[in-house]
Amino acid sequence: MSDPMQAPMIFPAIHPQLRLGLGGAALGNLFTAVSDESAHAVLEAAVLDGCRSFDTAPHYGQGLSEHRFGRALRVLPRDSFALSTKVGRVLQPRPDAPRSKNGYVDVLPFEQQWDFSATGVRRSVEDSLQRLGLARLDVALVHDCDATTHGARYPQVLHQVVHQALPEMRRMQSQGLLRHVGLGVNDVQVCLDVMSQSRIDCLVLAGRYTLIDHTALAELLPMCQQEDVRIALGGVFNSGILATGLAARAPGQPLRFNYTQASAEWIAKVARIEALCQEFGVPLRAAAMQFPLAHAAIGIVLAGAQTPMQWQDACAMLSHPIDAGFWHALRRQRLLPDLAPTP
Repeated sequence: MSDPMQAPMIFPAIHPQLRLGLGGAALGNLFTAVSDESAHAVLEAAVLDGCRSFDTAPHYGQGLSEHRFGRALRVLPRDSFALSTKVGRVLQPRPDAPRSKNGYVDVLPFEQQWDFSATGVRRSVEDSLQRLGLARLDVALVHDCDATTHGARYPQVLHQVVHQALPEMRRMQSQGLLRHVGLGVNDVQVCLDVMSQSRIDCLVLAGRYTLIDHTALAELLPMCQQEDVRIALGGVFNSGILATGLAARAPGQPLRFNYTQASAEWIAKVARIEALCQEFGVPLRAAAMQFPLAHAAIGIVLAGAQTPMQWQDACAMLSHPIDAGFWHALRRQRLLPDLAPTP
């Protein structure tokens, strides 16, 4: 397998040493409301720093994130950046729609409807292009089509994704509405299920190959290498627990792991890693951001910043020097699998 930086640039990096993009969930008001002005400042800071990969979705704030990304990006030369968004949820206007839902607060007045049909996917892409104010997407991703989300309906959803959604996305690709087709998920099994039946170009995978969660390592990452499926990795902090750690979090601040309250098992694992971070003088955030990029299947990581300071911190953490002894210590304490490469 060739070096990821030499592969086709589905998810372009700032430069080979700063393989970073901006994720859009935080700017859709995930957990905390962000003003339009603050959101624009984050996007402006990322653009000025040379960020070239941006990821958003209709789900993020019921279209709010897409509106904000479009406002900031559509004034730029179109070939100067790569933008991904997602399909699977169609937004319907509803004046009395709840303004806080699914972890997002102060959202736009729309209601989501699941729709993985060919018609629904085409409508989703066209609606997203209107919210963004753009004529094409660089990447369209089927969003949250996994068994955990859909339960007993998963076999039907999978069949629809493989036989309707992805073929329709390929038709839109041939029409110039989008350039690449993939999945945007936080589940490994759905990736394996789809890739066993259909060809995709890329994944935006959230939280499944991180400093503490190695679910994707054994099967999915080798398959992606073999089939040259490019990966942008989101959720490198697993919804916050690897961003704050245990020692530095504010009083009363919740410890989240993958969007929910962290269990005692995950808290204990982070505590052991954090102790090694303190011993070697390594910021936990730096270790969390740099670890997944050692794997050849991972092209970039996505930072979910809500302020320019958080974006700048992500850049600094990705560049922070880490002594090889730190990674050796993690492996000695069985905190990393033997198969996991380290920086």
